[in-house]
Amino acid sequence: MATSEHINDYFNGRPFMVLCVLALMAMTAVALAMGVQPATIESRGAFFSLQGTLVEAGPMSAATNLLCLMAAGGIMLALNKVYGYIRSMTHLHVSAFLLLQLANPSGLVALGAGTLVCLVTALLAMPLFASFQDRHSQRHIFLVFAVVAAGSMFHYGALVLLPAFLLGFLNMGVFNLKGLLAMLFGLITPFWIVLGLGIVAPTDFNAPHFNGIWNLAALPQFTHELVLAALTAVVGIILAVMNLMTIMNYRMQTRVYNVFFVFVLMLAVIALCIDYSDIAVYLPLLSLMVAVQVAQAHNLRSTHSRRYISMLLFIAGCFALGITSMLLP
Repeated sequence: MATSEHINDYFNGRPFMVLCVLALMAMTAVALAMGVQPATIESRGAFFSLQGTLVEAGPMSAATNLLCLMAAGGIMLALNKVYGYIRSMTHLHVSAFLLLQLANPSGLVALGAGTLVCLVTALLAMPLFASFQDRHSQRHIFLVFAVVAAGSMFHYGALVLLPAFLLGFLNMGVFNLKGLLAMLFGLITPFWIVLGLGIVAPTDFNAPHFNGIWNLAALPQFTHELVLAALTAVVGIILAVMNLMTIMNYRMQTRVYNVFFVFVLMLAVIALCIDYSDIAVYLPLLSLMVAVQVAQAHNLRSTHSRRYISMLLFIAGCFALGITSMLLP
């Protein structure tokens, strides 16, 4: 029994997180050495187009991508220390996120829009959580929606955050008439600025175009990213349902924080179904949300001494998917 609990505690600890960081670095180096190519993205925002990754694949781009991923994990760790959405001092949600990223080597070799969407979500969760039952949170609301609107000018994938944070602020109990106006001004301001300064013209507007899963038959085969996304989504949804059954008995503040993560998880799954061709944009965000559910499941079931077996299977699965992705054509 003592040995089992020691292993369970190890997964929650900082040493395991550091080990995951090192494993992610090693996987990135191997992926670069084997010539793994990043997922092709040819998507547009409202006024600007994104063709491929933000920075051309290479050591510098991969290093920047790693720093952004670790920054997103660090922010989630700090959020938990301040707001306690996981009722344990754990690093496991960061470790699980890094492991899920390790399972997708094509997302490691270059800085892409998916990494930035993931990082921005973690950053914007800070003003969202800080606004809990604060009726004077208009500045937080304005900031969040201004950033989302600015992101949508570069990539329509940022729009997945619009309903996520709208539902988030509604659930925080702060959305009143002033909050509605703050949201509207936040959404309008970035467009007002770029149009007013003449950076873009109304004729430069790009209409969104999405490829839904109903077009899957057009693909020659299921790609690694699609398989990984499907497995991640299924695991995340199952764990979220199981976790919420316990979390709904907690105090309101803890509940609303966790419900927000479930909102984002479900919206990321919906976005993958609506726009599967941009899977590389939504997969890191989905991984971040599922990592929270993995950590919750591990800590909510503290009475199960052998829960470390599930973690071992999770780790093995992530490594197997990552290695398979590099070995298969």
